[in-house]
Amino acid sequence: MHNNTAISELIEAGKWISQQGWVPATGGNFSARTNTSFVVTASGFDKGQLGTHTFIELDHQGNRQAGAAKPSAETELHLSMYKLIPTANFVLHTHSVAATVLSRIIKGHSLNLQGYEMQKSLRGVTSHLDILSIPIFDNDQNIDRLSLLVSDHHLHTPIEHGVLIRGHGLYVVGRDIREVRRQLEGLEFLFSCELERLKFSGQQAEVTL
Repeated sequence: MHNNTAISELIEAGKWISQQGWVPATGGNFSARTNTSFVVTASGFDKGQLGTHTFIELDHQGNRQAGAAKPSAETELHLSMYKLIPTANFVLHTHSVAATVLSRIIKGHSLNLQGYEMQKSLRGVTSHLDILSIPIFDNDQNIDRLSLLVSDHHLHTPIEHGVLIRGHGLYVVGRDIREVRRQLEGLEFLFSCELERLKFSGQQAEVTL
């Protein structure tokens, strides 16, 4: 995949993601692995109004050209995801309400989902009876340290679809733009359902008491 193709696909994805309300203000960041490098969104831009000037090219070692714009603060985590998941060619990082709130409500190290037909929107999931587990990591302003935690987790429990950062948002990966968009939409639907389920369960408990 050429850089221009990847950038065009990310620009279109950004418009769609912004319309869903998943990247408020200038939040979120997107990236792609190309034939020769990585392209990643620069810091401080509205993801619904991206253009060719809002992307930075990094070489395969993660280095940018001298004088290039500032990359997103979370670029290192994107690069880590590509190293850990060789089939990943796109990473989308979003800040939806459902993902942010659920990552704070769930006190464990993963969000485990079961019983939803929409789970099958994710690669490799063939039944609603499967347990879909999305790892959760505590937020850390030190991205290198956070990336190391994600890498350590991957050694014993491989990351397949993405990760949640507590109080921050979702990182989702895909082999191509269609897959990463489908998986993002599927996960966001599942997160919204689970959040509603937990709210309803709490209301029921109050009525019972």
